[in-house]
Amino acid sequence: MRRRRKAVVLVVIRRMLICAICVMTLLGFLFVHIYVAPLNRLPRLHLNHHNTHRGDIIINHNKSISEQSLTKNLSRLESIETPLISKPKQNEIQYQSLTSEHVKKSELVPPHISTSSKLNLTSKITDFDKLWKPPPNRNFLPCVNPNHNYTSPMESRGYLLVHTNGGLNQMRAGICDMVAIARIINATLVVPELDKRSFWQDTSKFSDVFDEDHFINALSKDIRVIKKLPKGIDGLTKVVKHFKSYSGLSYYQNEIASMWDEYKVIRAAKSDSRLANNNLPPDIQKLRCRACYEALRFSTKIKAMGKLLVDRMRSYGLYIALHLRFEKDMLAFSGCNHGLSASEAAELRKIRKNTAYWKVKDIDGRVQRLKAAGEIYGGVSRLATLGSRFSMLMSKEKLATKEELKPFMNHSTQMAALDYIVSVESDVFIPSYSGNMARAVEGHRRYLGHRKTLSPDRKSIVRLIDKIERGAEKDNRKVYERIIEIHKTRQGSPRRRKGPVSGTKGLERHRSEESFYENPLPDCLCQRDRSKTR
Repeated sequence: MRRRRKAVVLVVIRRMLICAICVMTLLGFLFVHIYVAPLNRLPRLHLNHHNTHRGDIIINHNKSISEQSLTKNLSRLESIETPLISKPKQNEIQYQSLTSEHVKKSELVPPHISTSSKLNLTSKITDFDKLWKPPPNRNFLPCVNPNHNYTSPMESRGYLLVHTNGGLNQMRAGICDMVAIARIINATLVVPELDKRSFWQDTSKFSDVFDEDHFINALSKDIRVIKKLPKGIDGLTKVVKHFKSYSGLSYYQNEIASMWDEYKVIRAAKSDSRLANNNLPPDIQKLRCRACYEALRFSTKIKAMGKLLVDRMRSYGLYIALHLRFEKDMLAFSGCNHGLSASEAAELRKIRKNTAYWKVKDIDGRVQRLKAAGEIYGGVSRLATLGSRFSMLMSKEKLATKEELKPFMNHSTQMAALDYIVSVESDVFIPSYSGNMARAVEGHRRYLGHRKTLSPDRKSIVRLIDKIERGAEKDNRKVYERIIEIHKTRQGSPRRRKGPVSGTKGLERHRSEESFYENPLPDCLCQRDRSKTR
């Protein structure tokens, strides 16, 4: 019994140490010294407790609680529009209004959060402005309009049906790729079917998540899109096809387009990573961006709720969106089980074993950890230290009431869409793991003017944490300075998309490339002549 208690104590201490180092890591990212008063001296938050559904945490730091500062923040809200923006006019971003009326001032603070929770910590913080200062965008602006010789859609040769797969952002990328593929093979695209068979068993339809009519109209000059197959075509020949991953123009022009001679309806069995990241015609790459950042706009109810969450965060000041990514599916898929109990690790192994379309079943968690940072699983208990350091630690479940979130509950795709909006609109975005959500948000923030995105160097951080756990590194100042050094060039400034890792071949070579939707430069971002800027 004593040994068991000792083991439990050691596990708890280890987890607390890891959380503390993660907090210290974040402070290093922020390039500032943050003073936090003892908890018993801070005003308490009066919150309703909800179970966290996904891994997005919003950290809020007030620059000032003066009426002047609050007015400034509220005035900024009036210009915030949907993160899925409308078509750029003259290469400049033109936002679309989320709602016809601004949110009432009384709605900015959710009823279950005390307004006394606003804090003024700036007097204790050195170089506070460094945290919020965005990286220089070097005059890069969206340039997604087609070339002068771009033609209207040619006569359709058949219908392309798409069954998307994965979570929200995996489906988003897949849909945008299918738009480009439909253009290449002269197909009429039927509004894609969202994944209903993945881990969370979400029943959402396309129109529940996205603005279906806008999607169809926005792409009318590129491809023909219809909501469903016309009646009376049941007799047409159909085929289900698994498009090859990361395929280029020739594959679709030759192998796939030639199928129209035999079939009139082609169903794409999967949508993710079906199109190469690079070496495609400029107009096809620009079309992918128009599909992603213009046509694929969230539904009205999601946009309105997303704006309300952003408004409520803005009412407290500037904020950081922290994407922790600690859901069960991610941990089960990756095999990262560092710091988990035996029962938790067993639960993740069971999930991995029972998910048929995950090919890799046996994963060495220790080896896997060396490839990426240790993600957090277990909810509030593992966020205790982070919460003690950041008193304004928010999530959508805290920002909104149960009644407000009720329409989105049990729909993981719609909840993820809310996370996406809050993350894209944040002043600083920090993902702990480079998954589909992190890549999509980073790419969108680059497209919107290279908003500040701090990308953790997970391998270096893991090595530092291991040193501390072994007792090989005890100087906190050295750790702090090291973290600052390795992240100086990881703040979201403009750069070209990374190519394949040297020495890789075949499919692995394509997988090693930076995703097109993680960094749309150079295809969809052009550098304006400085002499012509205002």
